[in-house]
Amino acid sequence: MSRDLTLELQSIRDGKASIEHQIDIHVNDLFGVKENQQLSLEDVLAGLRYVMDYRLKGGRLPNLELDLMKRLCEGLLLNMSYSEGGLLKRKMTTEANEAFILFGEFLEEVEEFRTAVGEKNISDLYNALKLHRRCRKDADPEVKQAAVAIIYMLTEWFPQFSDWHELVKEEEQSDVDKVIKELTDTIKKPKMPPLQGVALPPPSLYFDRDVTRLLKMFRTSLTDGLSSTLIEGLLNHYGPNKLPEPPKPSIFMMILNQLKDFMVLILLAATVVSAAKKDFKGMSVLLFVIVLNTIIGFIQEYKANKALEALQKLTVPKAQVIRDGEQTIVDSFQLVPGDIVVLDEGDAVPADVRIVESSHLQVIESILTGESLPVHKTVKKIWTSTRNLPLGDCKGNAFMSTVVAKGRGKGLVVRTGYDTEVGKISAAITSVPKTKTPIQRKLNRLGQWLVVIAILLCILIVVIGIVYKHNVGDMITIGITLAVSVIPEGLVAVTTVTMAIGVRRMAKRSAIVRTLPAVETLGSVTVICSDKTGTLTEGKMGPSEMWTADDSLYSFTEPASLDPNVGGILFLSKEYRNIILKKSRTSSNSLALSEKIDQKALKPQKIPKSSSNPPVHMMTALMISSLCNNSSVTKDDDGEWKGIGDPTEVALVLAAQKGGFAKNYWERERGFTKVHEKPFDSERKLMSVVYKITNPNISAEHLNLVMAKGAPEALLRKCTHHLPSVETSSTIDPLNAILGQQEGFQLKELNDDFIDHVSEQSSRMASQGLRVLGLAFKSVSMSDCFSITTSSEDAIVGDSNESEENPASPTVNPLFAEDNLTFVGLIGLIDPPKKSVAESVRKCKKAGIKVVMITGDHVATATAIATDIGIIVPDEPNMNRAIRGAELDLLSDEAIAELDPFPNVFARVSPDNKLKIVKALQNMGNSVAMTGDGVNDAPAIKAADVGVAMGISGTEITKQAADIILANDDFSTIVAAVEEGRQVFDNILKFIVYLLSCNGAEIILMLLCAAINIELPFTTIMILWANIIADVPPAISLGVEPAEKDIMQRKPRSPSAPVLSKIATTILFMQSFTMALLPFGVYMLAMNQQHIEPEKKVEDARSLAFTTLISMQLFQGFLSRTLNESLIKTGIFGNKWMFGSVFGSILLMLIGVYVPGINKWLQLTPVPPFGWVKIVICCIIQLVVSEIGKALGRRYRDSQ
Repeated sequence: MSRDLTLELQSIRDGKASIEHQIDIHVNDLFGVKENQQLSLEDVLAGLRYVMDYRLKGGRLPNLELDLMKRLCEGLLLNMSYSEGGLLKRKMTTEANEAFILFGEFLEEVEEFRTAVGEKNISDLYNALKLHRRCRKDADPEVKQAAVAIIYMLTEWFPQFSDWHELVKEEEQSDVDKVIKELTDTIKKPKMPPLQGVALPPPSLYFDRDVTRLLKMFRTSLTDGLSSTLIEGLLNHYGPNKLPEPPKPSIFMMILNQLKDFMVLILLAATVVSAAKKDFKGMSVLLFVIVLNTIIGFIQEYKANKALEALQKLTVPKAQVIRDGEQTIVDSFQLVPGDIVVLDEGDAVPADVRIVESSHLQVIESILTGESLPVHKTVKKIWTSTRNLPLGDCKGNAFMSTVVAKGRGKGLVVRTGYDTEVGKISAAITSVPKTKTPIQRKLNRLGQWLVVIAILLCILIVVIGIVYKHNVGDMITIGITLAVSVIPEGLVAVTTVTMAIGVRRMAKRSAIVRTLPAVETLGSVTVICSDKTGTLTEGKMGPSEMWTADDSLYSFTEPASLDPNVGGILFLSKEYRNIILKKSRTSSNSLALSEKIDQKALKPQKIPKSSSNPPVHMMTALMISSLCNNSSVTKDDDGEWKGIGDPTEVALVLAAQKGGFAKNYWERERGFTKVHEKPFDSERKLMSVVYKITNPNISAEHLNLVMAKGAPEALLRKCTHHLPSVETSSTIDPLNAILGQQEGFQLKELNDDFIDHVSEQSSRMASQGLRVLGLAFKSVSMSDCFSITTSSEDAIVGDSNESEENPASPTVNPLFAEDNLTFVGLIGLIDPPKKSVAESVRKCKKAGIKVVMITGDHVATATAIATDIGIIVPDEPNMNRAIRGAELDLLSDEAIAELDPFPNVFARVSPDNKLKIVKALQNMGNSVAMTGDGVNDAPAIKAADVGVAMGISGTEITKQAADIILANDDFSTIVAAVEEGRQVFDNILKFIVYLLSCNGAEIILMLLCAAINIELPFTTIMILWANIIADVPPAISLGVEPAEKDIMQRKPRSPSAPVLSKIATTILFMQSFTMALLPFGVYMLAMNQQHIEPEKKVEDARSLAFTTLISMQLFQGFLSRTLNESLIKTGIFGNKWMFGSVFGSILLMLIGVYVPGINKWLQLTPVPPFGWVKIVICCIIQLVVSEIGKALGRRYRDSQ
């Protein structure tokens, strides 16, 4: 027996691992055969053939490693499409056919290979299988049989491939059909796989599939839906339709998080050292500080989590679903792919669905795309060469958490839970770890430096001891004592308390802080990237202006209010408009004295509501606004006004209500009855309705109205006339006038001059950021109206049953066609800026903070709003720039960062664009705050230095990604929070300088005494006691120090700058040496008293030095209230907490010095009266030195 045959027989007896290893070698060769000339595809396929025939066939090994099978599937598909021969005699190569046959055999034999194939889409198999070529007359019989077997397996085992016609070119389908009929009975049909998992369609949008085939694939129907008996199995396979909630930190983890801080770890290390030395007093004090810090931090984090839970939705979302032939309501998490859900106006879409039935269905997708306008949905499939169709182009799908704005429809659930678009974003933001904030990084660096200094001090003390031939062990103990002095025990606790106080102040200003360090970080931001809709603006459309064909201009007051009783309509005279135009064209707002102006005409005139003699044009425009409309404004159960329906139509309803001509007026008082509607679509850009008039008081009782609204340019093409100019008169009935029944009121034909004037007005309104709609009408007779309503049913049916095979092709009644209309005017709608935003933007600019608007709206709208609120300043053209998302897509992150000037308006952006903008700003060295409310904002909010979410309109995913949540959704709250953040940092800096000055004084004093070889002035317990009574209380008081007047007039500090600036460091050293040298002098004088016993002398000197140092440190608390201004200017009464804390500290100091028992425990003795005279003198010297230092600091700062 040959050696090769022996090896083969041995390998046959090898296990699964050996087989997978052999297949893995062949798979690698499948992908490398083109590049490696030593390999041949024939040999590689022969190796796979050997494995199939001798190892797998016959069910010998039905399960192999999944990733390996996925690679094998890719490799076979890659190599089975090669062909050879001339153009007309093209045929598949022998190797390609062998790969094709192997594909079919692996599909039949291996479960994981079937899983890999089940994850493929139609286009992948269509391009590789080339069934039409393998079923030609001249094709190899074996290949034909393999083709029929593969078709059978794909169509029977995989619902998504149930129609083989989708795998074959249409003109070639007849050849394939013949081969299937010819060989179906002769081939052995593969048995159904034992595992049914692959028979379920994979989660996908299926925008390229027609409805009929989709329903068949999911084994469901529009009328009956799924059988309830299948739901449990489908839930087990696909999982529940909900996003796993982010893990809530346990109480233990919240406590542990407080102990992870670097400064806390240093204190823990110091505690261990104290315990090792058996210094239980020092250990107790350190433990007290650690416990205090942990409690404060834990309470704040616990409260923040509770506040966030209170903002979350309390109700379980529901869905209308058809199951077992009945429509029922279920919890949305019970939905599974294959369910038929009913979508009504106002409903939240419960999962990612494929639209299977639509009647004027429009969905607001702003949380995903940023586009505020509703998107029209259709059942039509979309052919595309790529599987990555942008969300905004998925007209045949609706996505989880979006809202139905208009119409109704049915959707086939195709993706649930984490597979949905919202789920993917949720997974992306939860998988990214949050980095430390700047203040955390800076304090950690400061802690590291303190550790280095502590180690150096230990070494220095030991070296000094060796030089003076002292006991080494004693010197190590002294060194550790100094190391303890270096570390300000109160720093961590006071920082935590200060930020917690800032959190409380911010909560009062409607900002909920989720993490303490975010408070200070917000104070250091250099750029605020803000979403427009709902943050800078009111977040709801309202009427702004209306221009009518008689060249009248009207303005609406309180456009954002949904209360019809708030606001009204103002008539703007031509004189007023001319003056406004002149003001806008000149740099001065003053008018020439020579101009004679009618002051009465200069003032806007209020139009009374429901006037008995309203302007004809205004009334007609408001009539069309209210009646050519399917939305409404009503009061809810809480007495609040709510808009229901399309936001644009809600704004038109508001316009009519502000004029007193709501829909009820026309229907109840004027006898209007709606008889027909032709819905808006993106091609016509129009909507029209037909109303029958039955009021006997109107002379035109036999006439009816067709009313239309839409894009001005589209509407003008349908108009032939316009309303004439007419004086308002009590003898003219506006309704009779527009119905052509008023004598002397004749319609005018459109001409080029009028059309140009309309275009000019439309452009003017659009340049102001208004969404402009045209309004028109025409009157029709009763007979024509009857003809319309009986023969144009298609006009209201819409696309409810359209499909690719049988597209809707209605024959529209020409009488109903939107032509021969009479133009009435234009109405401009706006999402108005919030009243406080312009002032807030001005504050940001004064504070050196750049405000960047990021929106999904059009660039013209975004630019107009940005100009209105001051983000864009027309007088500074070199500082303004607006850019579209499509332009960003062409730029790298580096190129975006190099844009000069950097854009202050980004329009039509995608979620990826937002992330790019944030990263580009960070690469430029900025500290970025990002605001938003939609799911599409979450990745950018997560990546920003400070993420800010909206509490009212924000989605739960966005809130989870954010550091701060605005309870009132107001941009002004962000600015207030920035001010609070700056105040927090100012106060942190003040008490850091204070604490390090105090501890630095202790170190310098100890080193001076060690260097000249005299008794050290303090014991370890004295140092710890000093740090507690003199460090913590005044430092906490500095933490609540009121903000300085110029806090929002300074430039933001650099994110990379250290905590201590040059000036702060200089002040720190000056204060440290002052508080060290003066007590050192007092200590030396006391030590030189010859009439006192040596042991008593040391105790008295230590006590006097200790009291002097503590007194100076407490006085330093008042001096540290500002690092810039003189104490004479700021006074000492501005912080009542400082008085209380200093008084308490003095009381504790006196108790420690004078109360028997306690002073013995602290190793102190009573200070004589003359000692207090020395202490007062030292404090006066300290004040003089501090004032000189601050004066020098102000001079240096001014010079810079």
